[in-house]
Amino acid sequence: MLMKDFQVEKKKRNEILQMILLDPDICILDETDSGLDIDALKIISKGINNFMNQEKAIILITHYQRLLDYINPKYVHVMQKGKIIKTGSLELAKELEEKGYQQLFKN
Repeated sequence: MLMKDFQVEKKKRNEILQMILLDPDICILDETDSGLDIDALKIISKGINNFMNQEKAIILITHYQRLLDYINPKYVHVMQKGKIIKTGSLELAKELEEKGYQQLFKN
């Protein structure tokens, strides 16, 4: 593992630790999976899953479905220019991974 990769992983772990310690009602996680290898992704996902419950709201921003292999969201939203243009379940994320975003703009 390169030192840069180690630093990214450590930073992401610290972000999740802060989230757990601060215990906010709502949390925004932007590109949490960015720069992580599969082992680090599993560790980060475990922290997020342990934090989630009925009284917490987590907005998880990602461009890739791979994070959702480890975290099961209630809703998936697709945004364009600051507006939600489509809402669905985990199936929407899987469909986007398979077919891409262009399918949303065919009409």
